[in-house]
Amino acid sequence: MKLPYLLLSCLLTVTSFAQDAPAPKKEKPAKATKPAQEELEARFIKTMTNATMSGRWCLVKDGELTPEKEDKYTIVSVKKNDNGFWTVNSRIEYGGFNMVVPVPLRVEWADDTPVMVVNNMGIPGGNKYSARVLVYENSYAGTWSGPGLQGLLNGMITHEPAEEKASETKEKAQDAPKEKKEDK
Repeated sequence: MKLPYLLLSCLLTVTSFAQDAPAPKKEKPAKATKPAQEELEARFIKTMTNATMSGRWCLVKDGELTPEKEDKYTIVSVKKNDNGFWTVNSRIEYGGFNMVVPVPLRVEWADDTPVMVVNNMGIPGGNKYSARVLVYENSYAGTWSGPGLQGLLNGMITHEPAEEKASETKEKAQDAPKEKKEDK
């Protein structure tokens, strides 16, 4: 009779030790830390330098989206100014003109995501427009408005490979003297 009590006593002792052992600590997932502002700005500059924004836009008319149209923006460079504004140097190709136009704008941050902000910016020979364009990795999306107009835009951001760009520049340089000789 003492044997069952002894076994029961040993079993309870082992069980109580097992219960007293601390449970293994669950590891908390590492909290994602936001990169420093300088790093975020450097990423934005890299994403937007020598970049092509290709996508679609549509109007919002009477609460409905109109059919989408393709558009393309070529960004030559981006620079943060001392006054808190940024300058986006954008290539404009329209009506036989091909020029780089500096566009002043603000960049606001939604956590680690840049949002380009334009408020009532006048377009030469046109109206004033406002826009919000979010840049996330290699894509963009936004909304814009002007007098009696409103629309949406979205697309992808691509970069021309450096060697293609270098070979195009070299070809243009080689062709330039030939054109001058032919003109004479």
